Amino acid sequence: MDEALPLFEAEGSARPLADRLRPRTLDEVVGQDHLLAADAPIGRMVAEKRLVSMILWGPPGCGKTTIARLLAERSNLVFEPLSATFSGVADLRKVFSAATKRREIGQGTLLFVDEIHRFNRAQQDSFLPYVEDGTVVLVGATTENPSFELNGALLSRCQVFVLKRLNDDALETLIERAGAVPLTPDARHALIAMADGDGRYLLNMIEALPTSTEPLDVAQLVAQVQKRAPLYDKKQEGHYNLISALHKSMRGSDPDATLYWLARMLEGGEDPLYIARRLVRFATEDVGMADPQAVQQTLAAWDVYERLGSPEGELAIAQAAVYLATAPKSISVYRGFGEARAAARRTGSLMPPANILNAPTRLMRDLGYGKDYEYDPDTADGFSGANYFPDGMERERFYEPTANGNEFDVSERLARWNALRKGHRAAEPS
Repeated sequence: MDEALPLFEAEGSARPLADRLRPRTLDEVVGQDHLLAADAPIGRMVAEKRLVSMILWGPPGCGKTTIARLLAERSNLVFEPLSATFSGVADLRKVFSAATKRREIGQGTLLFVDEIHRFNRAQQDSFLPYVEDGTVVLVGATTENPSFELNGALLSRCQVFVLKRLNDDALETLIERAGAVPLTPDARHALIAMADGDGRYLLNMIEALPTSTEPLDVAQLVAQVQKRAPLYDKKQEGHYNLISALHKSMRGSDPDATLYWLARMLEGGEDPLYIARRLVRFATEDVGMADPQAVQQTLAAWDVYERLGSPEGELAIAQAAVYLATAPKSISVYRGFGEARAAARRTGSLMPPANILNAPTRLMRDLGYGKDYEYDPDTADGFSGANYFPDGMERERFYEPTANGNEFDVSERLARWNALRKGHRAAEPS
């Protein structure tokens, strides 16, 4: 936009600043050059006049609605906006009927559906014939992962474009377009940080600032506006993205990243007990026998949180997370148990060898139950080397310890026992 608009319009104006500053051309859209530049996917579509149905996936305030409106304008299509939150099948029928009539006279329709992920599967299916035959060009906007929220038939007929949260440069451009914003340089940087990548929220905060001849400092700014709530939904993709980041940071032995993602989840309103449960799971899956104390540490943190609650109990969860991040790692038990279960499914009817079975009755003793059983703690080496696998099944090795942490000692112990086992076998009469 060539010219900044006045920050405070004349009294009686009902249009919010974000609407007054809405870009009038695609070139004015900030932060989405990877899609809108001349050599980018949507930019090429517009230049070649071959607009296709698409899903715009991105966080709030990144320009999805504006882009859809401008695409309709550039492509000479009638812009039909709908919100999935407030619309139903009857509204869709009206739009499709009007679009069909327009098509008969050579006029196309761009149907923009905000929050398209809120439509159920049946409602999404209603788009298919009209998208398929070109009655409408569908542009759906969503903040949620389309792979999870939209049905496959609709996705196969649309291209999915990922919009980015607005970076600091893009937000700075919006501040400049807003005109004379009464802030000190430090407060200006703070305002950008408080917007957290949301252009609409940035402009709403600017509009909330008082008229002043003196620039506001950081403290005065914070007193006037609220920081944007973190983008986090405990039931949607953001939840799974952050728990994945926390999990992989611990697995990658990075305690600093671990603390950051843990803090992000707690600041976003995640249930600390959910995190505590995930830490216990991590201790068994990713640390395992490399540090058997990891499970006790996570269970203790869970117990502390249940006793203290927030915020004091969250420190115990943080301590357990750092413990896991700095612990040696091993998935030997996790992998070995999976292989053992597969073997159990293959050989599920084989009986244990008779010598390791209890013989509480004379008949069972006569059948050989418990015969020649050796009590390992009472042998010379504390190890008998007996076979504990079913009759008819070759011995298999499921547990392969690493050299990490406690498993280094375990691997040496197992190597010694394996040598003794071979020795005992060699001594058995043929």
